Amino acid sequence: MTAETSITVGNWQGLLGHGAAPRELECLLAIAGGASGKEVARTLGISEDGVKKRLIALGTKWGVTRRAALVAEAFKRGVISPAIIALCAILVGHSIAGTEEFTRVRRPGERKLVETRIHRRAECALAVA
Repeated sequence: MTAETSITVGNWQGLLGHGAAPRELECLLAIAGGASGKEVARTLGISEDGVKKRLIALGTKWGVTRRAALVAEAFKRGVISPAIIALCAILVGHSIAGTEEFTRVRRPGERKLVETRIHRRAECALAVA
């Protein structure tokens, strides 16, 4: 996804060009994130009626009437997805490219060894004091 064809609102990402106008998509993404109509209006700087009208317009285009059904239809059409999916795609890309920075697999006892050293240092510091 490129920046020109997608919109991100909160933890949700939506694709343009699938029948939703940019402002309709912004409202839909905010609703998918759990925001109320009033919260969406405040965030986007429009009236609550403006949010309702945009969601009704999108619902009319897709043939649904309820907000939950509108979000479900957007999932079916592949218009919206959680932004975490984009993050996973980036991590997979790094692992394929050979960048081990994000995908380093630690040995099972490595963390425990570090914790043991920290505890010993703390015990020595208390014994000296």
